[in-house]
Amino acid sequence: MLDTMPILPAEMTAIEISRPGGPEVLVPRQRPVPTPGHDEVLIRIHAAGVNGPDVFQRKGQYNPPPGASDIPGLEIAGEVIAVGSAVNRFSQGDMVCALVTGGGYAEYAVANHNVTMKLPIGLGVAEAAAMPETFMTVWLNLIQRGKLKAGESVLIHGGASGIGTAATMIAKAMGASKVITTVGSDAHREASVRLGANHAINYLEDDYVTKVEEFTHGKGVDVILDIIAGDYVARNLQAAAMNGRILQVSVLKGPAKELDLWPLMTKRLALIGSTLRSRTYEEKAAIIADLEAHVWPLIESGKIKPQVYRSFALEDARSAHALIDSGIHFGKIVLTTAAQRSV
Repeated sequence: MLDTMPILPAEMTAIEISRPGGPEVLVPRQRPVPTPGHDEVLIRIHAAGVNGPDVFQRKGQYNPPPGASDIPGLEIAGEVIAVGSAVNRFSQGDMVCALVTGGGYAEYAVANHNVTMKLPIGLGVAEAAAMPETFMTVWLNLIQRGKLKAGESVLIHGGASGIGTAATMIAKAMGASKVITTVGSDAHREASVRLGANHAINYLEDDYVTKVEEFTHGKGVDVILDIIAGDYVARNLQAAAMNGRILQVSVLKGPAKELDLWPLMTKRLALIGSTLRSRTYEEKAAIIADLEAHVWPLIESGKIKPQVYRSFALEDARSAHALIDSGIHFGKIVLTTAAQRSV
């Protein structure tokens, strides 16, 4: 049983993946507007974040979990239109952001109430759409699993990415003694330092293991957050400090082909893998509770601000994906719907 349901269109615009491939396979289609279940909210989407998992799904390399929508998109922000009978935290008209298992590239989506959050005060919907998947991934790995403590050093690979920019801000806010990032251009290096990194390494010019040794006076870093993988896996073992923790959250360069485990043993390192999408709603709710307690106040005070590089109309999702494929962006790319553009 739902709260009073407003009159809604029967269909909505959504982005389908017509076949595995490049950005050109993203095609606007008409889909039925979803109906929320008893523990869900129906959200009129104003903005949706564009993320690495969306790219992998577009390429046919990351299938949605069972029961999830085949429409890409994992994080959304917008207005609650209807709530299920078991939902008491939200009402029609609330502005929220949410983590979804799919369906974000659309005008409407349903989200479980456990993974839906009211917007921090003063935050716009485009910025809010850049948060759920990104900030939850960073908090889960850097803080909950990586156990980064005040006074420790951290190395963040992909410092210009959505994950990288969020991790830079959160690590700094949590008291990291030294934040080091890797980036792919001098422009990104300068932007990363402005955002809060103590050092940003252009990996096209310098070997990051050598630079980390220099910046830490030979000690290495306590925590490494890596979205790259490939040959970085072995090199991370070299860059880590004694009792260091390495968090592997993506594999942009594919699997590690050669790996000497001796540094893992002699340094007593922890190599930890993680994904967010397949976790239970209860697990995700615990991450959200931490974010609301520790990060929302920092956002509301202006100490942390989600980095939105550029927005595109939902119907032009292929241009958004061409941009994320290029790697020239700093921060997040978002899609906006007619609901947001009419505000």
